[in-house]
This record gives sequence, C-alpha cells and structure tokens, in this order.
Amino acid sequence: MAAPSATPWPDGLRFAFGTLTALPVGVTRWDRDAARAGMLCAPAAGLVVGAGAALLGVLLLALGAGALLAAVASAAVPAVLTRGLHLDGLADTADGLGSGKPAEDALRIMKQSDIGPFGVITLVFVLLAQVAALAQAYGDSWARGALAAVVSATTARLALTLAARAGVPAARPEGLGAAVAGVVPVRGAVGVGVVVVALAAAGGAFFGTYDVVRTTVAVVVGLGGAELLLRHCTRRFGGVTGDVFGALAETAAALSLLVLSLGH
Repeated sequence: MAAPSATPWPDGLRFAFGTLTALPVGVTRWDRDAARAGMLCAPAAGLVVGAGAALLGVLLLALGAGALLAAVASAAVPAVLTRGLHLDGLADTADGLGSGKPAEDALRIMKQSDIGPFGVITLVFVLLAQVAALAQAYGDSWARGALAAVVSATTARLALTLAARAGVPAARPEGLGAAVAGVVPVRGAVGVGVVVVALAAAGGAFFGTYDVVRTTVAVVVGLGGAELLLRHCTRRFGGVTGDVFGALAETAAALSLLVLSLGH
C-alpha cells in the first residue's frame, strides 16, 4: 500500500471552511487528502463560528438587550453561517430515524426537500434547549455566555472530526458523507480531540477550578451524545450521510450547552 501524501493544510483549511460554513472560501481540492486535512481542521471552523456567535451576543448585551435576545442571536449565527445545513441535517435525520423504515427507504425520506413531523419536533426542542442554555449563561455574565457559544460551536465541529474517522462507512456512494467518511486516522481524531478539550478547559480556568471541570465535561458529554447518535445512525442507515453529520453537530452543541448551564 502506498504511503499517504503529505497533509495539505492550506487546502484542508479551505475544505473545512468551504464545506462546514457559508463563508466565501473556495474549495480547491476534493480529494481524500484534502478531505482528511479538512476534517482535522473542522474545530477551527467551529471556533470561528463560535466567536462570531459570541461577538453578536456580547454586542447586544452592551447595547442594552437582555440575556434572552443575546442567546437567540448567538444561536442564530451558526445557523446563518452554515445556511441552516446542520439544522436541516438534524431534521432530515430525525425524519429518517423516526420513520422506522428500512435503510433504503429511510435514506430516501431524508433526501426529500420537505420536513416531516419528527424533524419539526426535533428542531423545536433542540433550538429551545440551545437558546435556554445560552440565556442562562449570558444571564450570569457576558463572559460566560461568550465561552458557552465558542465551546458549543467548537464541540459541534469536533464531533464531525471524530465521525469522519477510519472505520465509519458512508451510507451512500455520493455526497459530503461519502467524501469524508473514514478519511481521518483514529490517532489524528483523538489528538485533535485532546487539543480541543485542553483549550476548552483553559477557557473555563478564567472562572475557577469548577469551571475547568464543567467545561471539560461539557465537551466530553457533547461528544459522547454525538457518538451514540453516530452509532445508531450507522446501524440504521448502514453508514453516515451529510445529514447525519449535521445532526451530530447540533446534538453535540446542544448537549455541551446543557452541561454548561448546570450548577450555576
């Protein structure tokens, strides 16, 4: 077997930002090496999205808005910066899982342009949970709200890095899921995860020892929930799709925010 070529990090960053955000970044390479680097860089895209969400939330607080409005704005920024693709993936995945149909039929349901009742219900509750948790964080202080926005967005994209690890198959031969399925070496995924957890803990350190633990647990719980969903989807659909990746991101974000809202 030929040795893999050197990781094209500039192309990987373009891949990450070009596929995981709506920022005007052109993707110049779609090969497996670029996809590998791109998925390893996915948390960097999450960091930028989270920073944008935090900036808008803090700005609204500075202008006299309440914590709830700041939370709504912070939850809206990731949706805008992804053109709602992750939320759409969450809804489609919920419809596919909720249908109870065999994999082929469930995948066909997920490709339909409309959203069914399972998708609507899931979207409503996940978004409500995210807004409620962010509102509590912003109600404590602007800094806690900003940290929650950044940590949740970064955790969401880290879940995608882990979902793209070797051994996770694609459910379809085409689409984003097929392009990135199995491209990330397990060691690389774990290494990126350790770095993100360490950075999240460092952010929590500004508020004290308890917040170091809580922020660390928030990332781990978010990733754990996404992993459970990934395994369930892999069993039900035979692998991952772009919709499943979106569902994993939103699940990880919501669970990490839930943990960050506890114990204040």
